[in-house]
Amino acid sequence: MNTITYREAIHLAIREALLLDERVFLIGEDVGLYGGCYAVSRGLIQEFGPDRIRDAPLSESAFVGAAIGAAMAGMLPIVEIMSVNFSLLALDQIINNAATFLHMSGGQINVPLVIRMATGAGRQLAAQHSHSWEGWYAHIPGLKILTPATANDARWMLGAALRDPDPVLIFEHVNLYNEKAEVQLHADQFGMTEAMVRRVGRDLSLITYGASVGKALQAAAELEAQGIYAEVLDLRCLRPLDTAVIQNSVRKTTRAIVIDEGWRSGGISAEISARLMEECFYDLDAPVSRVCGVEVPIPYPKHLEEAAIPQVTDICRAAARMMGIHD
Repeated sequence: MNTITYREAIHLAIREALLLDERVFLIGEDVGLYGGCYAVSRGLIQEFGPDRIRDAPLSESAFVGAAIGAAMAGMLPIVEIMSVNFSLLALDQIINNAATFLHMSGGQINVPLVIRMATGAGRQLAAQHSHSWEGWYAHIPGLKILTPATANDARWMLGAALRDPDPVLIFEHVNLYNEKAEVQLHADQFGMTEAMVRRVGRDLSLITYGASVGKALQAAAELEAQGIYAEVLDLRCLRPLDTAVIQNSVRKTTRAIVIDEGWRSGGISAEISARLMEECFYDLDAPVSRVCGVEVPIPYPKHLEEAAIPQVTDICRAAARMMGIHD
């Protein structure tokens, strides 16, 4: 294993994809000469040239649409969108085109497209750059939604996504790019859509994804000092949801808390809660609880930004309440 940053892991994955298949190219704003908004693609244009590392104009609709056309014509584009907020400018292309062509063509037209984008809050980038829209995209049939929480997943999910014949969206949390962790030298045995238990527990299940996985693990360590043994489940993929792994965890622990930086109303946490109520109602010893983002646009000031998204103390407090331990 190698210890590298989340950023370096994605860089290695892109470079490997470019080396393995000449159909692969990277396109996005500032991915070439600048090296990417988060420096993920630094040095790639010098190695592969501007035909395969394509700087695009400031029009998400245009370059996402161009990538969809290229994918339909047999290429394997990797699109980088600087911020998940900017992806809204390409919603028509992603939802009305990329996600629908397979169905509208009666299975004749695949769109082997990968779109990477930075998501989440914590960098004081204010409301236009800090939201978590992955739960929105998880609503759309025809898309796969990946949320790598570790450098190892960041390293190996991209290759698996490129092998998928249909559109895959990868949401990279902005707070993870500098995080270092061990990365395997070869691809994991598990598939890109399978959830993983990151910490085994017996009293309750902490269900989350992305940067909140680290917070859940920290909360689980603090809860153990109170005699509460929490299991931490990393969803890894929001569509399709690995319902079986979620159910197995909750049936064992009999309690569940869903942690999501996105807003509570109509979010992915609501979907997971509903599925647990439908499939595990008689296994539960307490109602499913949720720790979600406060329902306001993400603020700019640091203390308000931190107050607007789930923190370790929020998770611990929710777990203690669920176990009948009060502040």
